[in-house]
Amino acid sequence: MSFDPIEFLERAVEIPSNEGVEEMRDLLCETLAEHGVEPRVDGAGNVIASRGEGSPHTLLNTHIDTVSPHVPFESDGDVIRGRGSCDAKGPLAAMLAAFLDCDPDGTLTLAVTPDEETLSTGAHALALDFDRCIVGEPTDTDICTAAKGRFQGTLTVRGENAHAAEPETGHNAVSDAGRVLLALEEFDADAEPHPDLGGPTLTPTMIEGGSATNQVPSECRITLDRRSVPPETTEAFAETLVAHLESRVPEIEADFRFTERETPFLEAFETDPNAAVVEALRAAGAGKVRPFTAATEASYFANEAPTVVFGPGVLADERGAVAHGEREYVRVTDVRRAARILTEALSRPT
Repeated sequence: MSFDPIEFLERAVEIPSNEGVEEMRDLLCETLAEHGVEPRVDGAGNVIASRGEGSPHTLLNTHIDTVSPHVPFESDGDVIRGRGSCDAKGPLAAMLAAFLDCDPDGTLTLAVTPDEETLSTGAHALALDFDRCIVGEPTDTDICTAAKGRFQGTLTVRGENAHAAEPETGHNAVSDAGRVLLALEEFDADAEPHPDLGGPTLTPTMIEGGSATNQVPSECRITLDRRSVPPETTEAFAETLVAHLESRVPEIEADFRFTERETPFLEAFETDPNAAVVEALRAAGAGKVRPFTAATEASYFANEAPTVVFGPGVLADERGAVAHGEREYVRVTDVRRAARILTEALSRPT
């Protein structure tokens, strides 16, 4: 039975996978079994299947969950619309086509995760040895060899309660938070930009403080979004942030804590643009080598082996957001092109 990535994609986009992935996972497993490959589902909900043997061992990874709300499937023949069409059921369809159709050069493992859009518990649980990895995301069939990381935490500024009629008898944490925000604007002033990703960003995204309208607040909490570039790590960021505030506003009491989560944050990563996996995709007709503009589960694999992000579709176009947007779509020709590129890149040399 031949595999048609577009037929699979149309069925996949029809299936809501924003609040649960069970039906989508069943479709994936049934499709693999129908084409002679018996998958397994591990304890973290990952769908894993393998073909071939020997070296190199290539890992193909993407995800089946989507963000909310579900956007219904539509098609006009050239364009498939709906939630997940490009992020990342389009890349999954292309990967499935290559996985099933290629004559693998070595061992080929497909590992599809269930919760990339939330906590990445599936990717974190994967314990596989591999020599190279291709992560399926909408890159417009470009080869993305680097991406920023994303950390999140809360900076708590502490003061002392008092009656608002006599504010000088307390210490206003909200007022101090204003001075802290000014200090944060200087945080990356001396940061070295990454040659491909540019500079890191530190963005206050939420602020809350106080418990009564007639009381000097004793606490103010600032949520921070950090987009890192190599070689910064989560630990290094926290240490540098605390040192920066102690230097700029030493009289203000503030402490930083990362948001609690079950899995590590998505770190920044970079892969040598001359790595074999990059050359294989380029030789097969992939687009330019560039960074990816969103954080991905590629960071979980890049520490193990050279890792790139590749797939059909775009995060945004000239009109605005595509992935995660109400007008999410992928072009049929791009899915087929990505499938052809992957099939050639993964096939045994002749």
